[in-house]
Amino acid sequence: MKLLFLACLSPKTGNHTTAERIRSHIESAGHTCELRDAAEFQSPAEVANLVSQNPPFEGALAIHLYRAGRLLLDIQVPFGVIFGGTDINEDVKVEQKRVVMEQVLLKARFAVAFTSKMKEEAEFFLLSQSSKIYVQPQGIQTEVKEKFCWTEFLRSSGVSMEHVDELRVFLLVCGLRRVKDPLYLVEVFSEWHCENPLNVLVIIGPKIDPALTVEVGAVVQSIIHASVSLESRRTELCHCFCRTAGVFMAQERSQQELHAAVKRCFAVVNSSVSEGMSAAILEAMDLGVPVLARDIPGNAAVVQHEFTGLLYSSPQEFVHQSQRLVADHELRERVVRNGKLYVEEHHSLKQERETYQRLVDTLLRA
Repeated sequence: MKLLFLACLSPKTGNHTTAERIRSHIESAGHTCELRDAAEFQSPAEVANLVSQNPPFEGALAIHLYRAGRLLLDIQVPFGVIFGGTDINEDVKVEQKRVVMEQVLLKARFAVAFTSKMKEEAEFFLLSQSSKIYVQPQGIQTEVKEKFCWTEFLRSSGVSMEHVDELRVFLLVCGLRRVKDPLYLVEVFSEWHCENPLNVLVIIGPKIDPALTVEVGAVVQSIIHASVSLESRRTELCHCFCRTAGVFMAQERSQQELHAAVKRCFAVVNSSVSEGMSAAILEAMDLGVPVLARDIPGNAAVVQHEFTGLLYSSPQEFVHQSQRLVADHELRERVVRNGKLYVEEHHSLKQERETYQRLVDTLLRA
């Protein structure tokens, strides 16, 4: 079967990684799967023309009900859709988008939700047939680069402190875009760093939103220039310095290098406003690293508080939960152990492969 697969393919993002993994599942069953960036197309008519070219595509698949799914509305071959996260968490709140997504879901042969909660939300907001939506968590596989220098990684990120091995590095893994809210914790973390300089936060991920990238860089690299003596302005300067101290931005790395950095850090942080299913959280669990995640539906679906990780709902609560993780070794060991077991039991790559191969077969029978 020749299949067209549309997704948002910004380099080194979770969507891109997920799409490539699913494509490999489909091709391992003997199908041809052409992965294309949804941003290449302006209208459903363009995709319909592509699908009908000789030799024609026999089916299609899309990640994200609105950004990619709407482009399949004019095609004359069966297709399936995979919820992305922001489509169900955010786009359904916009009437114009919701109407389009309902049309996509109505015409789709099947839909895939990463969590049961996401399926429930889709059924509620989009009035979909329950039997059409399948729940398949993301399959997780991690691979650590063997020759990885932790000290060099930190130094290249701007962390030039002595006794690197004593640092507690919190790693915020995210593409730089608004929905990831990378500056959410900066001020409170900097204040905490001023109280204990061993705690540092490193933000790492692809620069997707140019304006936000500049904003994050400016905040992280800000320098205070004093025009009068330190002694006369000590309190004010200390307060201003602590607003940006202890937070660094790393250059994006390959997946293997990123996993190596995750394995060496103290904890992985998620501060997103919305998530479908964060691969970074699941990869951290698989690598035996504790997770501190913002308490939003997509995160709460995979992070059980105090069991597989820790949830927080404000910057101040983030610091509180982080302090618990530092002080309570039993808590740390428990969430690491249970997080690892959770990924092994619920995010099997083999199960994911079998599910998508089975669903693609239903397109063949359409």
